[in-house]
Amino acid sequence: MRKNSIWISVTFAATAALGAMAFTTQPRSSSLATASAAKANPWIDATATLDPATTPVYEGNPPMKFDFLDDMRKGDGFTLSAYSMGAHSGTHIDAPMHFIRDGAPIDRVPLEPLIGPARVIDIPDAVQSIDARELNRHRWKGASRVIFRTRSSQRGWMHSPTFHRDFAYIAPDAAQLLADAGVKLAGIDYLSAEQFAAPAPMTHRILLGKGIPIVEGLALERVPPGDYDLIVLPMKVGGHEAAPARAVFRMRTR
Repeated sequence: MRKNSIWISVTFAATAALGAMAFTTQPRSSSLATASAAKANPWIDATATLDPATTPVYEGNPPMKFDFLDDMRKGDGFTLSAYSMGAHSGTHIDAPMHFIRDGAPIDRVPLEPLIGPARVIDIPDAVQSIDARELNRHRWKGASRVIFRTRSSQRGWMHSPTFHRDFAYIAPDAAQLLADAGVKLAGIDYLSAEQFAAPAPMTHRILLGKGIPIVEGLALERVPPGDYDLIVLPMKVGGHEAAPARAVFRMRTR
């Protein structure tokens, strides 16, 4: 017991000394520059709010239903809610299990693809199919995570309860280019990366078949094209193919 106490005391003293050295050797101008950069480049929340009144639901998917079982505003002693919704509600991540028989479920998707540098590419409003030709019109090569900002953001569709079938999507030939290039994550600003009523879910199969998670339903109105730090983390639901996620972007300064 005494040895443990001595070890803890010595460790604490050493840690405190190292912390003091780090603090005293850190240039003040560097600290100010870091604080200034953080203020100039704040994190941008690109998550669609889950709200039946404002959030679209993909045609045929379960509706969202949020209820207060207890509510302090109505005299109850506490507030307690119940949520009911599909796994692909709002901003969400598709795991390989969605279209790959033995693919990883959402709780087994590694964190590494979900955190890191990302490039947001602006797709013109007139473009519905982001095919290989359209993709190659943009500077995407070398990006480890590719996010498409399309007509959906320009029209505010992730904030409208109306489901729009004519959303922009990633065509299979573009998906193949992304997969072959080793992209770690692909994303888009509506409820699916696949064409509505596509004869086969080839875009999903191509990307998910390579273990590339797909983030869908991003709200990118306040995220102009460029290079960002991205964090997009799904709910950790055991053994299922998708889950709602929180997505934030911060413009890269270097």
